[in-house]
Amino acid sequence: MNRPATISDFLATLPDGEEVNLAEKRGKVLLVVNTASKCGFTPQYDGLEALWRKYGARGFEVLAFPCNQFGAQEPGTAEEIESFCKINFGVSFPLMRKIDVNGPKADPLFDWLKSEAPGVLGTKAIKWNFTKFLIDREGKVVRRYAPTDKPAGLAADIEALL
Repeated sequence: MNRPATISDFLATLPDGEEVNLAEKRGKVLLVVNTASKCGFTPQYDGLEALWRKYGARGFEVLAFPCNQFGAQEPGTAEEIESFCKINFGVSFPLMRKIDVNGPKADPLFDWLKSEAPGVLGTKAIKWNFTKFLIDREGKVVRRYAPTDKPAGLAADIEALL
């Protein structure tokens, strides 16, 4: 089997079960993030929404993947997660179905992201919530950002790709 070459080789699933072919995102700059509602980094939803609103019309999208693997900080149902994000942070970008990002049940998209942009000292594992991956218009991973990297700090990198 051929190794995936771009994000276009993957599907994502919305909370209602509808599949999104990420090939539809080709030509856009994407920020893929594993998220959680009860994390110290949860206020980053504000910054992610600000990036989405600022650059969305220019071909930028945020794709958030809730994950409960870090301190059980995303225990809710899809409906609870979506409601929390809208009420508390005004989130209007797509929230995907809750997934695993590490281990034997890791979503294939995140396995690919980790292999394309390893972490510190070449580590593959996602260390915590709000790890971010910037994807260029051709669907290639440009950079991996740590959970501590605030969304506003990514603006120059996003603008360079737009």
